[in-house]
Amino acid sequence: MLSFSHRRFLTFAAAGALVFTAVSVPTRAEELLTHSGPVGPHEAILTAVGSKRVIAFYEPNSGHCAVNAVVWEKTGADTARPLRVRMHLKPGQMVHIDSTSNESLNLESLNLRCGDNAASLAVVDTSELVASD
Repeated sequence: MLSFSHRRFLTFAAAGALVFTAVSVPTRAEELLTHSGPVGPHEAILTAVGSKRVIAFYEPNSGHCAVNAVVWEKTGADTARPLRVRMHLKPGQMVHIDSTSNESLNLESLNLRCGDNAASLAVVDTSELVASD
């Protein structure tokens, strides 16, 4: 018998397969579906960082964001080797997913931030953040 978390993961995997199908059949070859949030629980963020594509979602867990992210190379579905990352963020905390470009060694970052009371997850541009007391 499958535990609740395994059933939930299988449900997400099935939904993810539908999203991957939608992403792999864009209206034009160079157009990829993008959604950078903010999103609520179980809603997907779809974006890119460097030469990688990212799909991320979260589940609220005791006021924290239990984040799952899958990262893979944009070059093609048949050669992609996805990597799954799981992390637990407190409200206001941010995770950085870094990628280097194949053409250069420039570091590019995707920043995901857990919202207040784990109400949202969003891609954040850290250059727009301002420090305060």
